Amino acid sequence: MTDTPTVSVLGTGIMGAAMARNLVRAGHTVRVWNRTRAKAEPLAADGAHVAGTPAEAVDGADVVLTMLYDGPAALDAMREAAPALRSGAAWAQSTTAGVEAIGDLAAFAREHDLVFFDAPVLGTRQPAEAGQLLVLAAGPAEHRAAVTPVFDAVGARTVWTGEDGAAGSATRLKLVANSWVIAATAAVGEVLALAQALDVDPRNFFDAIGGGPLDMGYLHAKSALILEDRLTPPQFTVATAVKDARLIVRAGEEHGVRLDVAAAGVERLERAAALGHADEDMAAAYFASFGPAGGPSA
Repeated sequence: MTDTPTVSVLGTGIMGAAMARNLVRAGHTVRVWNRTRAKAEPLAADGAHVAGTPAEAVDGADVVLTMLYDGPAALDAMREAAPALRSGAAWAQSTTAGVEAIGDLAAFAREHDLVFFDAPVLGTRQPAEAGQLLVLAAGPAEHRAAVTPVFDAVGARTVWTGEDGAAGSATRLKLVANSWVIAATAAVGEVLALAQALDVDPRNFFDAIGGGPLDMGYLHAKSALILEDRLTPPQFTVATAVKDARLIVRAGEEHGVRLDVAAAGVERLERAAALGHADEDMAAAYFASFGPAGGPSA
């Protein structure tokens, strides 16, 4: 295998499409597939081969990268790809799959003689498009050379969390990180909703905490999306945030930890989705503060 392996990307949504483009720009031969083919077609103009099936996409691939909705979706795609998978190929599983699903994915890898890497990423549309994701990875050191060029093309940095992808150490770190993101996003929305209800100019709040320990760039970034009505195109959708929040709550329950804020985050995101904001940026959880008959409209 050369330093620029042939890479198959299964799943070309917001994140997968951006990752595929950066892989092409890095000089890799890239084959892509998406269940809704129209989402993959634009990548042909970037130099990727758009495949009609997962099996066609993985044919001859040195590395398979999955970036799908959840663990079951990733497993379904890999089962469809199974007839064409090359023995010894690396599988970088970048879907936020949750702790439960990792065992099933790793078992599939063992059954098909794939080298399994648990490799979720931290970041949203903008860092994905810039190739500045943070890759959280676990997998055998002796095989990391196969995936390092791929991780370097899509990310600014790779944090290795363990030698065994099946142990799910990278996925567990991803859930911890996402729990913070979801909590912070909910707080941003509630601050702006309360400011509106109390007739407080949000700029006065920003000035009050500016430069201090309560200030944070994420607050300003997500607030701007809401205040400037820039919730589309989304950086990370409400619908996907609901899925991740549920995985976080479930992981806590299974390990004896009650996560009240995360559970409230699930309810808040679900309300926003029910109000018609499922495909908008997760900052649209802001609208969960208002009933359908009151408050700002979409």
